[in-house]
Amino acid sequence: MKRFTINNGPAIRFRTTILASLLGLIVNATNAQTTVQASQTAPVSQRYSLRQCIDIALQNNLQIKQGQLDVQGSALQLRQARLNLLPSVNGFANQSFSSGRNINPATNTFVTSSVRSNNYQLQGQVTLFNGFALRNAIKQNDLFLQSTQQNLKATQNNVSILVVQNYLNVLTYQEQLDIARRQVETSRGQLDRTTKLVNAGTLAEAQLYDLRAQVANDELAVVNAQNNLDLAKLALLQAMNVPAGSNGLPASSTLEVEKYQLDDPTLEPYPATAQTVYETALQFMPDVKAAELRVRSDAAGVDVARGGLYPTLTLNGSINTIYSSVAQPYFVKDGTTVQEFFGDFTIGNITQPVYINREGGRNVNYTYGEQLNNNLNRGASLSLNIPIFGRFVARNRITSATITQKTSEIAVDNTKLTLRQNIETAYTNMLAGANRYRATQIQVESLEKAFQAAESRFNAGALNSVDYNIAKNNLDTARANLVQAKFDYVFRTKILDFYQNKPLSF
Repeated sequence: MKRFTINNGPAIRFRTTILASLLGLIVNATNAQTTVQASQTAPVSQRYSLRQCIDIALQNNLQIKQGQLDVQGSALQLRQARLNLLPSVNGFANQSFSSGRNINPATNTFVTSSVRSNNYQLQGQVTLFNGFALRNAIKQNDLFLQSTQQNLKATQNNVSILVVQNYLNVLTYQEQLDIARRQVETSRGQLDRTTKLVNAGTLAEAQLYDLRAQVANDELAVVNAQNNLDLAKLALLQAMNVPAGSNGLPASSTLEVEKYQLDDPTLEPYPATAQTVYETALQFMPDVKAAELRVRSDAAGVDVARGGLYPTLTLNGSINTIYSSVAQPYFVKDGTTVQEFFGDFTIGNITQPVYINREGGRNVNYTYGEQLNNNLNRGASLSLNIPIFGRFVARNRITSATITQKTSEIAVDNTKLTLRQNIETAYTNMLAGANRYRATQIQVESLEKAFQAAESRFNAGALNSVDYNIAKNNLDTARANLVQAKFDYVFRTKILDFYQNKPLSF
């Protein structure tokens, strides 16, 4: 026998809204029956521990996978909110071609020619102030991420506690099956003894008929117990999201689990009241934390919406340049002197041509890179956008965000109300379970003594088989009920311990 402990720290808690239904599983499962082949005892190497079952369930559960994706999405939104504080930079490039009468983009003059041009721009913008909307958006998304993480923990706790519940069901029905098998052995032994006495002529043959009916009844009880056990194993596999007989796990009829020592309850008064359990649970339950974080996130959302009422101040910067195939060339001197006709100069009736000397050289077109460098232009500006009238869009956004926050506040109250009701129900069920276990324990002790007396009288021939079978059936039923009451009470006390962040140990 082993002991197993689950630490229910921040990562192990469960959603309060399903606790009531989980508590009912251990009672409802006793009525479930199905026709399945009897299981064989598996070697220890094929037995699965509670830790293994929980790990498999946490790995396969689809709700957990969805919760993990939700956390990743929330983390991405937070990362983007932080990146929104950085400047935005955009590049632009353009190439055009035209013919005929055009404007030279380099000189802004008309030319009659084919023109090929390129335009390059690089622009940047950073928000200096917008009513702290960017900062509040970071806060909002950070709180929302924490809320999503708490929801994931709650889902993980739901899955873990469901596996624990079904695991305990398997242990319960296994013990009931063992009791039923021992009952069959007892009945068969009594039948063999009576058969010998009848053959010897000591007892009437009619005694055998009742005992044979009792053996058949006990064998039917074994079949029913086996069916309940197989159904509990199937429920455990389903809680792990593993089809029976796949992924290396045996089918539900052959699945074996390790047994853990569950000491008999002492039935001492529970050390905490329902109110104390509730006040402690408020500090640890991930459902409550998730709801409270969502309220804070929505409150930050109101501040984000309120930023739309404030002016927005942005810093803009740009750099651009241009290239044109018809750009004016530049003159390159070559060190020579050239005479150029300037015009005619007339004095009286005499006209003389006039020449001037200039330095010789040639016209050279700018290269592509030289044009881009020569036409380079830089600029910076501050822009102030003041909202005056925007059809009340900003104010309606504030109202909508406020409604969302109030809705979250109601959700917190509802979560706490559900938590209180579930704890009160669990506490009442725990008290009822204690009373049931105590009464069943007394019943078993009394019926054991009654059966011992009936068996002695039957062996002495002073009691008929009918009364003997009645005494035995009463004891068998009480023993099965005691096992059920034991596991039921233990689970209910562990639920209350779990609410208080205590280790769930078996």
